[in-house]
Amino acid sequence: MPPTEPAPPPEPRTGRLPRRLGVWSAAAVLVGSTIGSGIFRVPSTVAADVGTVGSLALLWILGAAVVVCGALTLSELATLVPESGGVYVYIREAFGPLPAFLFGWTEILLIRPSALGAIAMIFAGYLGTFVHLSNTGVHMVAAAAIAVVGAANVRSVVWGAGLENVTTAAKVLALTALALLAFAFGGGGGGGSLAGTLSFEPTTWGGFGVALIAVLWAYDGWADLTFMAGEVRDPARTLPRALLGGTLTIVVVYLLTNAAYLYLLPMDRMAGSELVAADAATVVFGRAGASVVAALVMLSTFGSLNGSMMTGPRIFWAMADDGLFFRPVAAVHAKWRTPWVAILLASALGIGYVSFRTFEQLADAFILGIWPFYALAVAAVFVLRRRRPDAERPFRTPGYPWVPVVFLLASLGLLANATIQQPASTLLGFGLILLGAPAYWVWKRLGRGAGGRP
Repeated sequence: MPPTEPAPPPEPRTGRLPRRLGVWSAAAVLVGSTIGSGIFRVPSTVAADVGTVGSLALLWILGAAVVVCGALTLSELATLVPESGGVYVYIREAFGPLPAFLFGWTEILLIRPSALGAIAMIFAGYLGTFVHLSNTGVHMVAAAAIAVVGAANVRSVVWGAGLENVTTAAKVLALTALALLAFAFGGGGGGGSLAGTLSFEPTTWGGFGVALIAVLWAYDGWADLTFMAGEVRDPARTLPRALLGGTLTIVVVYLLTNAAYLYLLPMDRMAGSELVAADAATVVFGRAGASVVAALVMLSTFGSLNGSMMTGPRIFWAMADDGLFFRPVAAVHAKWRTPWVAILLASALGIGYVSFRTFEQLADAFILGIWPFYALAVAAVFVLRRRRPDAERPFRTPGYPWVPVVFLLASLGLLANATIQQPASTLLGFGLILLGAPAYWVWKRLGRGAGGRP
């Protein structure tokens, strides 16, 4: 008898990763991956680049609008193609294996190692509040943190999700409490930036564009949950709720925290601070408060590191499962049901990067490497609506087509400004991406697989 239901997606060569994450754990992965390092350091970088209170506030609001547009669009794609790999999968489905390979190539060589390294460096930097660490010591602690988180995620996705739930709740409550206490006990904010003139004109508009890169790095993580879409229960309901709810939570926490920083600190002190959260707490609570904040930042960044380790290796796994990377990387542990080889690979690359790059280099490399692919993934919604008009879409992007158009225009502006203001690093990043094209053709010629599941 012919089947009455559509055929299920083809199974991979080995066991598929089981669906274990509910809506709270999924949202915790998103929020926990995002809030962890940037909000504790990026505000000082932004203050140095723009120089005025109004332009700093405008940057964080603009960044929020961009990522909300992205989350609304990816919610539709995640429910249409609920597979592990996220952005990689959407690019593959809309544009074919070559652009998808370029994303995976860039994730392996640039994006994921930079993300893990930058987050681990923040963790190690705040540890220096309690024990003296040389520059070499900071790098060693960062590498050790990556190794520990990698080992935990090899052991169990449930363990990873549990850690993410706890650390995410702690960091959201801590940041919210810090902001509220700042307004309640900050001495009226007379010495803070909000007491001055609220100019919306930055020192330079080129610096405004460069600062937007840092802001978007702080917001980054809003798409990471899609990398684990194949491990989320009831994805049609869970993914949109977790993506949108998690992204809006991040926006509220970030805006509230920045308002607290501005209330407590003058712009010149913000611009010169490497540990802005600790400096803000010192204004209210003295040195003891700074130590508490440092401990909370360490907890937060460790959770963010864990979230990045949970999500990023799923791209490597999906890429290998498609035949676009070494087949052993698609292995699923027979007992623990985790993509253990992909996790170990991400850990090794993160440790390698953190050994010789600074925080600023890591953050810039991450944003400039991933943003072209975010734009491609969002553009995929136009292609798939045209190519699969009758496909079931449990969630449809509100405000279509304007919401994805806003995201794409912002992406083009960001990349154009980066090319003008930072031509060497931007062109180097684009060159590394384009080097993936000959690597792809060599891979095909060697018979490793041209994409598509066997």
